Formats: sequence, C-alpha cells, structure tokens
Amino acid sequence: MRYISTRGQAPALSFEEVVLTGMASDGGLYVPETVPQLSHDDLAAMAGLSYAEIAFRVMQPYVNGEIDDETFRTIVTEAYATFSHDAVVPLNQLDANHFLLELFHGPTLAFKDVALQLLGRLLDHFLKKRGERAVIMGATSGDTGSAAIEGCRHCDNLDIFILHPYQRVSEVQRRQMTSVLADNVFNVAIEGNFDDAQAMVKASFADQSFLNGTRLVAVNSINWARIMAQIVYYVASAVALGAPHRKVSFCVPSANFGNVFAGYMAYRMGLPVERFVIATNANDILHRTLAANDFSKQELKATLAPSMDIVVSSNFERLLFEAYGRDGAAVAALLERFQAEPTALADAPLARLRELFASHSVDDATILGVIREAHHRTQEILDPHTATGYRAAERERGEASVPMVTLATAHPAKFAEAVVKAGFPGVPLPPHMDDLLEREERYTVLPAELSAVQQFVVDNRR
Repeated sequence: MRYISTRGQAPALSFEEVVLTGMASDGGLYVPETVPQLSHDDLAAMAGLSYAEIAFRVMQPYVNGEIDDETFRTIVTEAYATFSHDAVVPLNQLDANHFLLELFHGPTLAFKDVALQLLGRLLDHFLKKRGERAVIMGATSGDTGSAAIEGCRHCDNLDIFILHPYQRVSEVQRRQMTSVLADNVFNVAIEGNFDDAQAMVKASFADQSFLNGTRLVAVNSINWARIMAQIVYYVASAVALGAPHRKVSFCVPSANFGNVFAGYMAYRMGLPVERFVIATNANDILHRTLAANDFSKQELKATLAPSMDIVVSSNFERLLFEAYGRDGAAVAALLERFQAEPTALADAPLARLRELFASHSVDDATILGVIREAHHRTQEILDPHTATGYRAAERERGEASVPMVTLATAHPAKFAEAVVKAGFPGVPLPPHMDDLLEREERYTVLPAELSAVQQFVVDNRR
C-alpha cells in the first residue's frame, strides 16, 4: 500500500511515512494509491463483533504489514479501551428508521477521540522504532485540540502545540485543552480565527526549517491516519443496521470535511451507502458548492456551532481529487483559482458528487429550534453541531426504507451555552469532568503572526 498526493507532485509514501509526514510536500493531502475492498462476505462476517475487532479488520489493509498484526491489534484495543461505553460508538434510535450514532463517549466527549486515541499511539510507536522525537503542531476550532492532547499527553516522544482562536471556542472546549498541565503540552490562543491558525500550521509544514531538523507531525485531519480510523464507525454502524444486506444513509455535521470523506472511503471499500447528507451551519461553503456550484470563500460567521466555523474545508480537496478522476494537476489548478477568486467546479466532477452527496445549511435560530424539537420528540438533548445534522437528515432523507444515521459529534455538555439558549437549564458534565471549570489553566496568547508562533515552539519544545 502506497499513498499519493492529491496534487500529484509529491513522492508516494508508505503508511509509516504518511503518518509521520501529514501534508504532502506539494501542498496536497495523501490518499491511498488503491482502495482496499471489503467483500459482501467480509462485511457480513463483522456482524456481532466488538468495535475493536471491526476496527482491526477495516484498518489492517491500510497498515499493510508495517506494524505486525499482534502489535497493531494491541494498539487498537488499547485506544478504544479509553471509551466509557462498551459499544464505543453506540446507536441510539430516534424514530422508525432514523438513528443517532453517538461518537462522544471518548475522553474529551467528541468524535475526534475516535481517531486521535489511535493516532497518538501510532505516532509514539513509529517514533520509538526510529529513535526520534517530534513536534506536533495543530489548529483547532474546538474539539480537535483537546482530543489531540488527550491522545498524545502520555507519549514519550512527542511535544504538542495546539493553536486555538482566542475567545472563539466554548469554555468547556478551552478548559479541556488548557487544564492539561503535562510537560509536553502547550496551548496557544491566537488573536484571530480558526483559519488564521490553520494557515500558520500549514505554513509551518511547508517550511520546517525553523525547527532545525526536528520532525513536525500533523494531527489535524490532513493526517491520513485520522481518516482511516474514522472509516471504522461507518462500517460498524452500517453492519449493525443490516449491511451488507441493505443500504444505509449517513448525515454528517461538516466543516473540514474529514468526517464525510471517511464515510466516502467506507463506500469506496464496498459499504452499501445510498447517500451522504452534508450538514453545515451558516459557514456553508460545502452546501453552496453542491447546491449552487459556488466554490468561493465568504467572511467567517461566528455561530452557535463553533466547531463548524470554518471558511475553507481542507479535506474537501481529497474528494475533489476523486471527483476529478485523480487528476492532481486539475485539482491544483482549481485550488489555485479558489485562493484568488470565486470559482466553480467543472460540470462532470460536480455531477459525480451530486450522485452520492446532498447537503443542507441551517442558521443559529434553526439550531436552537431543532434542539427544542428533538428533545420534545425523542427526549434527547443534542449539541448544536448534531442539531444541524438532525435537521439536514430530515430535509434530505431519501428513501424512507433506508436507515438514516445522523452522526452525533459531541456531548451537549461541551456546548452548554447553546443548550441554555434553547431553553434548557444546561447539561451536566460526566463525573470524570465535573470539576473541569475549577481546574488550573495554562495557555499563552499570541498575535496571529507566523514568526511569533514559530519562535514560541522553538523556545518551548523539550
């Protein structure tokens, strides 16, 4: 198994190399050169298996023997032993054929834990094998940072620097990051928005000379291992609902597009999927692109679903690569135009996307209304991101006989402000976090300047 860049100009890498590299040297993102296949019998044989065993079977072809099976199975089992629910990602029935896939039972109560509990262990394994140390730089709009810190705080060979937009994440999200006082954890609050932070991380990967030879590692969803780990819960939930003997649809609250792309990869591997519904908040580049072929940047809007407050969806590039027939030059040209001016997708690639993907966008008022409506109908309190999915799933459901699975991306306690605005007294944090708001914090506020951030990394790495 080799991995190639979406822009076609970077060298192909092995699994170990792609995990340690993150972004490709030509600015693209890595995808597998060929997609492993799960046969009808392979999928049917997963019925009733534990989540860890399904995860091992789905991901093992991507690892391609670069970690021996016994070691990889141990890494996978240890990663998912950190979740508080035996099912890891349980399904919760909402109506006759609509299900909520609860992805928030990990250490930081968000879907990012599913990938990052695994990724931290993979990175430490490969670095130990090589006798190396590395620096992690990541940008977060809320959930990725805390999940990355939890996944890497115990790693012997990593220092982790997480950038978040100053005063633009919820208090719970911030404290989950800044109250981790481990020696290898550094939180930076950027005086700007998420896209400013993401741009600085990308610039640092493009020119790593400031680290004088130390490896820089990505834990954002540009890292292929993040996508690989997320493929698993699409397979596990679909099998629980009758796949491969029936199709399933998925609705995914979406911003950076990594979560949706993982579902697409499950489909490419052979999972029978009728459609994917992309749910967005008012920052709706994905919806505008699919619905109106408006692939353009717009000014960032601060919303009640802050983890989706993103102008540029980085992982959409991976899907564009597939839609454009894996033509890296065409993708690179499209994205160059996108950076300079409003643009549009070519007719044929757009038509291919519309065969499998639908989309829906909601504003803040709708989010609050959906939280109230969903509770009235199901007794469930949804976080604001999941609320976008609940509404989009109903609006773009497709065949009523096909099960619809809406991904619940975070525990509602992480976004208590929105829940209170919807008219509820709040949602208590789980017992292991009930003192979170009293814990000591440690973080540094820096201007949105690349030189300041890079100097901070140089001065503080171990």
